[in-house]
Amino acid sequence: MMTARHASTFNYNFRVPGSKIEGTIYFAFGRTTCDMVLVGKSNQGICAILLGDNEELLSEQLAAAFPHTEFDSDQRGLSREVAQITAFIEGGVAEDVIDLDIGGTLFQQEVWRELCGIPTGQTRSYGEVARHLGIPGAARAVAGACAENLLAVAIPCHRVVGLNGLDSGYRWGVERKQALLVKEVYEQ
Repeated sequence: MMTARHASTFNYNFRVPGSKIEGTIYFAFGRTTCDMVLVGKSNQGICAILLGDNEELLSEQLAAAFPHTEFDSDQRGLSREVAQITAFIEGGVAEDVIDLDIGGTLFQQEVWRELCGIPTGQTRSYGEVARHLGIPGAARAVAGACAENLLAVAIPCHRVVGLNGLDSGYRWGVERKQALLVKEVYEQ
């Protein structure tokens, strides 16, 4: 029996727009059947879920996303969070609710909230998301906000596609985007 992905798996804690993370970001690595996953955690919750091919590149992405921040590897201390996130990526469910620590500008946060309302297995175009936000001419700005998302799968920017319904860009590669969408459709 397949299980559907549930947004209630995540507790979305949005920071004051533009505010930075205070203190150290602890991070650890996991593996899904397709990818390496880096999980970064602040004192408020998971602030990064990055997908990639190897630990070095993922570490570089984390450092670039949070300049002037201290990082500390904590594979053992984050083992539960890594297990929850990889379980969610693989099967759409996690053992408990996962607290997220979400930064970004006010506009980015509005876009990301809108994306969280896209049902599992469905997609919206960048233009549709912009229209839902009441700014129909902002499709490119919506695409820019999607590109800045640091919480792969938790904020489902993979569910946003080009106007023609085809996959356009994805921070972690179009192939990963396609694989995530196929997995969601299959799990329903």
